[in-house]
Amino acid sequence: MLEVLAILCVLAALGFLIFLSLIDLKERILPNELVLGFAVCGLVFHVATLFGYSSFLLMGIGALLGGGMLFAIRAVANFFYKEDTLGLGDVKLMAAAGLWLGPEDVLLALTLGAFAGLVHGSVVAWMTMRNTKLKIQIHKIAVPAGPGFAVGIFIAGVVKYWTLPAFIWQLWGI
Repeated sequence: MLEVLAILCVLAALGFLIFLSLIDLKERILPNELVLGFAVCGLVFHVATLFGYSSFLLMGIGALLGGGMLFAIRAVANFFYKEDTLGLGDVKLMAAAGLWLGPEDVLLALTLGAFAGLVHGSVVAWMTMRNTKLKIQIHKIAVPAGPGFAVGIFIAGVVKYWTLPAFIWQLWGI
C-alpha cells in the first residue's frame, strides 16, 4: 500500500511541475496552492518510503537551502536592480524541491534550473531579435524562472530516485 502511495506522489509531483511551468509561462506566477501540493507530495512520499531516501532532518535542510539560497539571490539582485528580479513563488518552489531532494540534490536542481533558464532566455532573445530585427539588451529579457527550475528539479529527481523501482520491489519482498 505504501509503495502505491509513493508512486502516486511521484506522478502527482510531475503533474504539479508541468502545471506550474505552464501557468508561469502564461501568467508569470506560481500559485501557492500548487507549490504547496508539490511540497505535501514530497512529505507524503518520504513517509511512504519510510524515509529511505531522506531523513526528516535532511528534508528540512534541503528546504532551507533551496529556498534560502534563492531568497538570498533574489535579495541581492533586487538591491542591485532596484526591482523584483525573481518572484517569491520561485523561492517557495525551490524550498518545496528541497523537501523532495534534500540538500545535495536541491543544489543540483538549482544549478540545472538556472542553466535551463539561461537556455530559455537565450532562445527568447534570439527569437525576438530574429522577428523584430532589433538589437536586444540581454539584461532586459524577462522570462519566468519556474519552468527552468522545474526542469532542474525533474533532472535532479531522476538522479536521486532512479533506484525507486528496485526500492519498491524490495518493499514488496520480490
